[in-house]
Amino acid sequence: MTLNTILVAVGPGDADRAEEIAEATVEVAAPSNATVVLAHVFTEEEYDDVLDRLEFDTERTEVSPDEVAQRHATIRTLADSLDAYDVEFEVRGAVGEHGDTIVDLAEEIGVDRVIVGGRKRSPTGKAVFGSTAQKVMLSAPCPVTFVREE
Repeated sequence: MTLNTILVAVGPGDADRAEEIAEATVEVAAPSNATVVLAHVFTEEEYDDVLDRLEFDTERTEVSPDEVAQRHATIRTLADSLDAYDVEFEVRGAVGEHGDTIVDLAEEIGVDRVIVGGRKRSPTGKAVFGSTAQKVMLSAPCPVTFVREE
């Protein structure tokens, strides 16, 4: 299977594992010369919080999720790592429920692989709290690489 496009989906909990996600992405993307789409997915509430925290002036101009994602620290960390290995990438932002929105992006873009991060949870923890990574692994239209927090 040829890899042309890889979606790396990050959210609010991925700042601590950005280095591991970057390493996994380079391992897959560099040998295949794939283009990487770095996507930060925000819920409505997270998006509003980030607009305030990053001091976007939403009264003067409309701000797209792509612009917000480009300024987010986790995306910048991943971008720096990909630049260091000459991996081509673009940045996308999206607003919605994490798991569903990641799957929607994967379908819309037509990616060949999705990379998501997560933390180790017990089966009970997944059942009670849900899991974005689990949702993506079960619903994505392509193979998914899961990067677990150390």
